[in-house]
Amino acid sequence: MFWFLLIAMVVVVAAVTLAVVGGGGDDGAVLPDTEPEHLVDPLPEHRPVARADVEALRIPVVLRGYRMADVDDVLSRLGAELAERDARIAELQTTLEGSRKRLVAGGQGPAAQDLATPDLATQDPATGPSDEEPRR
Repeated sequence: MFWFLLIAMVVVVAAVTLAVVGGGGDDGAVLPDTEPEHLVDPLPEHRPVARADVEALRIPVVLRGYRMADVDDVLSRLGAELAERDARIAELQTTLEGSRKRLVAGGQGPAAQDLATPDLATQDPATGPSDEEPRR
């Protein structure tokens, strides 16, 4: 009985080995190499990145986490976008401060005073002034 089980085990191991290796035949039974998974919907190149783009972004998972190249690409793109926005915000703030100083120095009445001290409590930082406040 022992010899029968030993021979059966050798036959099973040999069959599995031949199936995995491919048996050496030329019938094309070899499994093709698979392409590595890439970002399906990368960040848009033709426009600035929006919040929805970042929320919809799904980086493919590989054997040991995420593909470093994909993560590096996404982080460098987001870093560049943030740097551009920070520079634009700084430029606009400088321009606004210059305009306020000119208006206040010119002493153009209450309108100049309103521009010099805006009411930031009624403004939403994402959308600007609220609809309740009349626009000037």
